[in-house]
Amino acid sequence: MQENLFSYGTLQLEKVQVTSFGRKLFGTKEILKGYRLAQLQITDKAVLETSEQQFHPIAIATGNQNDEIIGTCYTISAEELEQADLYEVADYTRVKATFESGKQGWIYIKK
Repeated sequence: MQENLFSYGTLQLEKVQVTSFGRKLFGTKEILKGYRLAQLQITDKAVLETSEQQFHPIAIATGNQNDEIIGTCYTISAEELEQADLYEVADYTRVKATFESGKQGWIYIKK
């Protein structure tokens, strides 16, 4: 089964994709309305080593349609979605969202 996963941060990095999924992902640009980005300090050593970034963006729901996040939507397998769950730290939760294009997919937002 195929899943859509929206990334606005480090899951767009080739190193993170290869480490997490064993391959480089290819996706399409999408816009997510009603959310804004904040920064989250990462302390998980494995995630820090993979992303090489101490701060990661995190989506926060605002409900304001003027707020938007531009990112990339990847089509991945259900197993790869589970791998993405393992990569994301406990501050994130995965929810289903609808993008400006009408396509639906999973996003990670602030828990």
